Amino acid sequence: MAYPLTFAMAAHVAHAGFLYVLLTIARAPSVWGVGSRPDGSNPWAEIEPRISANLSNQFEWPVFFHSACLLLLFQREAGHFVLALAWIFVGGRLLHSYVQIAGTSIRLRGLVFTVNFLAVLGLWTVVLLNALKSS
Repeated sequence: MAYPLTFAMAAHVAHAGFLYVLLTIARAPSVWGVGSRPDGSNPWAEIEPRISANLSNQFEWPVFFHSACLLLLFQREAGHFVLALAWIFVGGRLLHSYVQIAGTSIRLRGLVFTVNFLAVLGLWTVVLLNALKSS
């Protein structure tokens, strides 16, 4: 059976893949002329930069999530607390994407990011506590 923590990691990777597809669709009218308005303009022009920015966000703080998960896999640590933190992070990333792409509330984005931030700090706390126990 696959190690349970890998499912949370795979879910985030799938989310980033979905954002690539969404960005490709949003850029299609400008790049290939597919789906453009009768006047030739891109109907996604307003939202495309937000999708692009959100996709970039998937390679910033989430790097610390994936590295913590890899270390936890190496440490053979995937208790309920760790799994809860990992899924909170993934759910938070999904919500963060929705808030950033569909809306403009910086305050709400900051709140959602804080949840993601704390989940990853929790994972790193477990990594460090495990390292201290084994040294």
